Amino acid sequence: MKLNVIMSAVALGAAIAVFAADPPKQEPMRLWEKDAPGAKGQKPMDIPAITPYFPEKPAKLPMPAVVVCPGGAYGGLAMGHEGDHYAKFLNQNGIAAFVLKYRLGSRQNGSYRYPVMNWDAWRAIRTVRANAAKWKIDPNMIGIMGSSAGGHLAAMTAVKNDPGDPKNPDPVERVSSRPDFAILCYAQTSMDKRYGACCGSKNNLIGGTTTPEQDVAAYRFVSKETPPFFIWHTWADPGVPVQNALDMAEALNAWRIPFDLHIYQNGGHGMGLRAKPPFRNAHPWSSALLFWLKERKVIR
Repeated sequence: MKLNVIMSAVALGAAIAVFAADPPKQEPMRLWEKDAPGAKGQKPMDIPAITPYFPEKPAKLPMPAVVVCPGGAYGGLAMGHEGDHYAKFLNQNGIAAFVLKYRLGSRQNGSYRYPVMNWDAWRAIRTVRANAAKWKIDPNMIGIMGSSAGGHLAAMTAVKNDPGDPKNPDPVERVSSRPDFAILCYAQTSMDKRYGACCGSKNNLIGGTTTPEQDVAAYRFVSKETPPFFIWHTWADPGVPVQNALDMAEALNAWRIPFDLHIYQNGGHGMGLRAKPPFRNAHPWSSALLFWLKERKVIR
């Protein structure tokens, strides 16, 4: 099977074969070998990619995996504390991580608009699932995680996806884009003007288009096919109001979709784990997440 990434299949296979003792170098991998659908050029901002992170000593194989979507109001990407840090934290707990560089809506980053970002997230899930055997990943334990606008992307991916096209000549497109679970960190779940915030994300996502804001309200698309969610937020968040988390939880509950909801009183927007590696003093949401992942048997 042809692998649509920068490094060759042979080189990647050799790297993965020894990752338990010596993790492979973390290099971005293109999601499409050729131009991505809807690409406006061939600059880095036009090339969606994932960067793989593998545990040094996974407790059990095949291991779970998470596609990580950094936030940044759909105008930039907080690749550090909402990308690299999350990935390393997941690795510490036996989970492979793939940090997604998705296309953005700011003028300096290509002025992309919905649903291009979702195309990138769907492709990331498919890429991990299509290469699960090669990467020693459980194809039925692939989640998605995101913060702020990245959380919006994660939520939209969890509620809007498809099983794949078995007749597609591209083997990656033959597998499902549905994540098996979703993790939302102070996430937007809509672009609703009632909240009085998030306007920058809304402009970067659908500004200047005819897309109505209800079409990008993730909570409106929850269904019986929606996977379980872990959601955390702070009541004091001034950037993305807590109502985003409450709306998502209410929709999940209406459909009887399992979820954990954690609302902390204090804390500003964009705090991530509130700690650097090795994360000894990470925010309590991280412990709650691990407990939930164990209950879901993602971590075994």
